[in-house]
Amino acid sequence: MSTREETVTDQKHSSADVIFRSKLPDIYIPNHLPLHDYIFQNISEYAAKPCLINGPTGDVHTYADVHATSRKLSAGLRKLGVGQHDVVMILLPNSPEFVFTFLAASFLGAVTTAANPFFTPAEISKQAKASAAKLIVTQSRYVDKVRDLGLLIICTDSSSLIPEGCLSFSELTHSGEEDHDPRVNSVEISPEDVVALPYSSGTTGLPKGVMLSHKGLVTSVAQQVDGENPNLYFNKEDVILCVLPMFHIYALNSIMLCSLRVGATILIMPKFEITLLLEQIQRCKVTVAMVVPPIVLAMVKSSETEKYDLSSVRMIKSGAAPLGKELEDAISAKFPNARLGQGYGMTEAGPVLAMSLGFAKEPFPVKSGACGTVVRNAELKIADPDTGSSLPRNSPGEICIRGHQIMKGYLNDPVATAATIDKEGWLHTGDIGFVDDDDELFIVDRLKELIKYKGFQVAPAELESLLISHSDINDVAVVAMKEDDAGEVPVAFVVRSKESNLSEDEIKQFVSKQVVFYKRINKVFFTDSIPKAPSGKILRKDLRARLANGLT
Repeated sequence: MSTREETVTDQKHSSADVIFRSKLPDIYIPNHLPLHDYIFQNISEYAAKPCLINGPTGDVHTYADVHATSRKLSAGLRKLGVGQHDVVMILLPNSPEFVFTFLAASFLGAVTTAANPFFTPAEISKQAKASAAKLIVTQSRYVDKVRDLGLLIICTDSSSLIPEGCLSFSELTHSGEEDHDPRVNSVEISPEDVVALPYSSGTTGLPKGVMLSHKGLVTSVAQQVDGENPNLYFNKEDVILCVLPMFHIYALNSIMLCSLRVGATILIMPKFEITLLLEQIQRCKVTVAMVVPPIVLAMVKSSETEKYDLSSVRMIKSGAAPLGKELEDAISAKFPNARLGQGYGMTEAGPVLAMSLGFAKEPFPVKSGACGTVVRNAELKIADPDTGSSLPRNSPGEICIRGHQIMKGYLNDPVATAATIDKEGWLHTGDIGFVDDDDELFIVDRLKELIKYKGFQVAPAELESLLISHSDINDVAVVAMKEDDAGEVPVAFVVRSKESNLSEDEIKQFVSKQVVFYKRINKVFFTDSIPKAPSGKILRKDLRARLANGLT
């Protein structure tokens, strides 16, 4: 066991603490390496092997291509003035250029923040300003959303389609060709340096920049695919489906980075469309499908699945939201050769907390509804939400995680950081769960206010701040309402101002003009008052109870 790993193990515990660890032994993790060096550490074994397949075009990039292009791009970005610790924003759908840009920034010691291309200009502006982004890499169709930010704009379209005032991604990779030698202009990168800055609402409040370090992401990737029981999810012979958005930490970490580490081939699809997805699975002989429950539901319901040969798929892993037993059984019937497992994560946790071991060399049984066992080289405990004391097996409480993989903190927000990571290093997830007699983790509820729409985060506070700005609204609260296809949808309880006849449709339109589609209000309930604690905090549990009982 390495010294770094012992640091986690040897931290002081309360005498009453019950600490849960992985069923697998700890491993050596080289988290002193910069992320890019770790990812490409074994590239000599598969340099000529396909690394990225661009689904829409069929273009193939080998591992040698990806490494060289990323190096050239880093040199090109350096010429534009991007230096160590600067922030590069990616505003792209899934594409090879997303991968090149992320890796190029890492080579520079810079930081990547990625945003949803479907965000409104206001949402993009908030993230760009909060992160202090220096430039944006995007496509021409999104340029009008970012022109007013006053930043350098790089477009990945062919040169003939580049809008005026924007730079060409392709030309940039060639402009840096002469000085991309890794021995030239190299920077000293500390393991504690931030490399990724995804935005998350945490357990409550507005979106915040989550600082993920080189050390943290190396640790997280290693926990999933390294060690004596290697490639728990996949190996260099696999073809991995990447239809989940790379701007989300699940795809960025557990698909892109893990695949690059083991030398697997990544099939990149920019959007989910059921027929195209099935065609690509058959054509490229996809072996691993990383999905979320809404995609599982679409595949289960679609009659199209019967028309394609899906026998190549040996593994289906679902995450971002719980997958019920009915869906588990139904998807298993559609993919008879595939093992099914679930994982559990949170952006702030790096992101993976627990993973199914049904894919290991010597698989453990997969329990329905379980999200696996805590990852290696980490500690998990279940805390009483009221007292903070550690709870034993089979006792529901707040899930807490500790290890090198968790975030450094929230960008420029020490108060929110201290509220999430306590003095003993435990990250409090806001999720309620328990660990059973077989070390399997089950999620049963959550303390946090966050709404999960098809795996996307929706922060009630963000929508409430928009709604309260309306002159005809005196007070408002936004909560989650259960919905079959989406999992949860945001609904609003609204107190209208006196004499106002503001309608539900007018409220929905007011919000939809300012936010991305998944943040739109699904339903409005007019009420005389919003239940609040003496402190002024909204009693969301009371509102959720009203929804559950039909008393709206």
